[in-house]
Amino acid sequence: MIFKISILESLADSYQDILFVYAVLIFATYIYLAYLSFGQLKKYLKKNSFVNYDVLLSSEFAPQLSLIAPAYNEAVTIEENVKSLLSLNYNNYEVIVVNDGSKDNSMEVLIGKYDLVPFDLAYETKIPTKNVKAIYKSRNNAFKKLLVVDKENGGKADALNVGMNVSSFPYTVCIDVDCVLDKDALLKLAKPFLELTDKRVIATGGVVRIANQCVIEDGRLKDISIPDKMLPRIQVLEYLRAFLLGRMAWERLDGLLLISGAFGAFDKEIVLLAGGYNTKTVGEDMELVVRMRRYMFEHNLPYTVSFIPDPLCWTEAPETFGVFKRQRSRWMRGTIETLWIHRKMFLNPKYKLMGMLSMPYWFLFEFLAPFIEFSGIMVTIIFAFMGMISWKFALLMLLIVYCFAVMLSIFALYTEERTYHKYSKINDFLKLFVGVLVEPFYFHLIVVYAALVGYVEKIKGSHRWGEMTRTGFQKK
Repeated sequence: MIFKISILESLADSYQDILFVYAVLIFATYIYLAYLSFGQLKKYLKKNSFVNYDVLLSSEFAPQLSLIAPAYNEAVTIEENVKSLLSLNYNNYEVIVVNDGSKDNSMEVLIGKYDLVPFDLAYETKIPTKNVKAIYKSRNNAFKKLLVVDKENGGKADALNVGMNVSSFPYTVCIDVDCVLDKDALLKLAKPFLELTDKRVIATGGVVRIANQCVIEDGRLKDISIPDKMLPRIQVLEYLRAFLLGRMAWERLDGLLLISGAFGAFDKEIVLLAGGYNTKTVGEDMELVVRMRRYMFEHNLPYTVSFIPDPLCWTEAPETFGVFKRQRSRWMRGTIETLWIHRKMFLNPKYKLMGMLSMPYWFLFEFLAPFIEFSGIMVTIIFAFMGMISWKFALLMLLIVYCFAVMLSIFALYTEERTYHKYSKINDFLKLFVGVLVEPFYFHLIVVYAALVGYVEKIKGSHRWGEMTRTGFQKK
């Protein structure tokens, strides 16, 4: 018995050491990424202050862009969103809405609102996809940029591949149809493709913000507000941290693995050479970026992936626990699938920073983190009740983690205030500050639970996308 107790005490000591080392490692990593992001953001704003986008708007050399917007059961928001896409400040672009076998009246809404009629378009099937039922164009010349494709349901990746096949321009902008874009979004997103560099820009990502409780009028964002509901409100904070303090740092390191599926631009030639979107994963956005980067490495082609910190895209975040859980469990399954498909890159010096830093980071701090957090909480409680570790240690660790989380979120708010200052109302700032204090005990536990559900669903072999119910945007 004494021997068993000694072993348990030894395990408890080892566990405390491992937990402490992991905590220090993740804290140091987040601090370093925040430091890099803030410096990169200042550099971008200084450089961008001299850019005259009106020149790009009128230039004949402006990149030709095809906007591809997959739609599945989006009848609630689709009219406003298509208006937004058709009214952007850009000349050389087309809008391709791909109806992925919606079960609601999305097609009826589009046909009625935009006066659509069948259009005979011959196109080459560069990427195999589900059957295309019909292609529509508008009889109204005001909507001449709009093309609507009605197809059999095959998932978001399949719908994007259909858009790639139909598109006629060399660059594609893939967006969620429930998003509302800033009027200058395409001007800013296209700029990296024009900059003189010895590396080919194969993709550009943009910042996504939360539009819940914002006012949308004629496809334009008219008034920005912070949601009253706590779940979407804390997602505002989460997106600020992810984009301003995360992806800016990875762009500086040239190790960005993910461009949000809600809004990103791609060099279509490289997308096609890499094989298009993978329809067998639910994380098609991340998997495509990793595969494109891998293709460039394996063919010894100099390249880069760019990122724009401007708040260019506004999307509706989940407001209910059920929808949120489905979204985040799907994100975890997508992460697992991407890491497994491209496991050859893991700690492989052939892929340089991608293999030696980006992939290990995602493995340690995105894939493993929820499991480590959950097991850490459970083991701490068990050992504390058994008297193997002190409650003082457990509470001290909890306090340290809480303080760090709060400080990181406050720094994200500070960064937003010093740069774009989109949330100008005092009431909005107070709402966000309350969210900062509540998040670690409320939202973060939900995120961990949803990730654990993602683990279980992946083990069971689930390929479900999960229904994302929309409530629609507020209107004046």
